[in-house]
Amino acid sequence: MAALGRPLTIAEAERISPWRFAAPLSPDMAARREGRAIDFGAVTEFCRRAMAARRGHLFIEGIGGIMVPLDESRTVLDLITQLRLPLLLVAGTYVGTVSHTLTALQVLTRRNLDIAAVVVSESQRSAAALDDTVAMIARYSDSIDVIGIPRLADAATPHPAFAAIARLL
Repeated sequence: MAALGRPLTIAEAERISPWRFAAPLSPDMAARREGRAIDFGAVTEFCRRAMAARRGHLFIEGIGGIMVPLDESRTVLDLITQLRLPLLLVAGTYVGTVSHTLTALQVLTRRNLDIAAVVVSESQRSAAALDDTVAMIARYSDSIDVIGIPRLADAATPHPAFAAIARLL
């Protein structure tokens, strides 16, 4: 919230993200653990209202990947399909990321979704180099831009990759 220039209050957190859970699990599992359920229609409507009210760029963040369950029958992919927004697929440089990313690209393409770019965010203590991961994903991603972002020691200094991402949106 600080990066958005928003106050660090519970009310502001609830306004920005009304579905928050204590356990770091998929939303459906975390909700069930708390005796709650996620109303997919309410999530979709919340996002649509944010889309209608937006000024400038709007980022709607998924959680943990496109196939993460949101409720008993729908996933993040179903939400993406409902909203039809251009998307940034964010990946890391961990072992398995090339396979996960290329699989996600195949699924998103089959749903005829607009993929603005793949962003590879360098994972901490990764065995794979950022440039190698970007090159490997780019080799198989047709004409989709693949942009690498290294781990930054000083988050206050923006990396040029952020400007490249902004130009795509």
